[in-house]
Amino acid sequence: MPTTTTAVPRGLAGVVVTDTALGDVRGLEGFYHYRQYSAVELAQTRSFEDVWHLMFHGELPDAAARAEFTARTAALRHLPPQVSAALPGIAAAGRASGPLAGLRTALSLLGAAQGFRPVYDLDADRRREDALAACAAVPTLLTALYRLGQGLAPVEPRDDLSYAANYLYMMTGSQPSPERVRAIERYLISTVDHGFNASTFTARVVASTGADVAASLVAAVGALSGPLHGGAPSRALDTLDAIGGPDRIDGWVRERVLAGDRIMGFGHPVYRTEDPRSRMLRGIAEGFGGPLVAFAVEVERHVEAILAELKPGRELHTNVEFYAGVVMELCGVPREMFTPTFCAARVVGWSANILEQAEDSKIIRPAARYVGPPVPQPVPAP
Repeated sequence: MPTTTTAVPRGLAGVVVTDTALGDVRGLEGFYHYRQYSAVELAQTRSFEDVWHLMFHGELPDAAARAEFTARTAALRHLPPQVSAALPGIAAAGRASGPLAGLRTALSLLGAAQGFRPVYDLDADRRREDALAACAAVPTLLTALYRLGQGLAPVEPRDDLSYAANYLYMMTGSQPSPERVRAIERYLISTVDHGFNASTFTARVVASTGADVAASLVAAVGALSGPLHGGAPSRALDTLDAIGGPDRIDGWVRERVLAGDRIMGFGHPVYRTEDPRSRMLRGIAEGFGGPLVAFAVEVERHVEAILAELKPGRELHTNVEFYAGVVMELCGVPREMFTPTFCAARVVGWSANILEQAEDSKIIRPAARYVGPPVPQPVPAP
């Protein structure tokens, strides 16, 4: 225990806990980046594999490195037999809780089957190998658990498809259109990493103990499952369903705001301006067009106006979840797979943070302020 303590804000808000070369979020500017590049620009111009390479190796690949990395990670999508054999039981046990809950068990089993060892005992190359294997397997695990939960057989991964295309293929059983692949790929890239959010910090805390990659990722998945973190994309779309039509927007929103309820898909703990991810995803949605997109844009306009009126001085805009739900709906992703799809991207960011944390031998060990009854008190007689 430290001999002295320092009081910090609740939730560690704004507290700098380490240095990182992986990226940052500039909330006042509405900007975030992966290493030295704008994350939004990467999403608009590069592939998911390129960004994965950037996060793991610190640079964007040239053509030769891209081909090697893509082939290497595609080969890792196939699961060990003992993991595949266990998935029906995992899916059956978690039928009510869904694929993300099953992923916690499946990732633990994958780590054991692959012989993952504590990162404390490994060199940097072996840590990276374990992280690559875990990241490549996550889409296979998620889609298999989803299909088994629907009474369908899992679809084997294809090495000839990109990360995004293969993910949609394994989920639906049919090869997706290029438009859908690119829309989902841009979403996946935009959610690879986002500062020291709750799940990323959780992954780094566990990695700081020297635990293996799978243990750190399981902890991150647990944090992501919370509705205040990664569980919001489907809830944001549920908001559109609850409103129902343009004539109900004002009444529905005012009632919720005046009751102190949160409007899912609006507001962010970091951004004090428009979320750049939301801006990009709105553009993707508008490229598809249709009544759902038109309604979402109308809801956004009305909600922001009402929030500005009822909560003056606060900058409350759509966050990534609002249009992420719209884009995934348009691309045929079922709502129970919205947060798992988020996970299929964020696993790369978590893993990059685990690798970076493993280079630091200092365990993350904060303190808590005791506020219970005065001590010591005599123990009552039985």
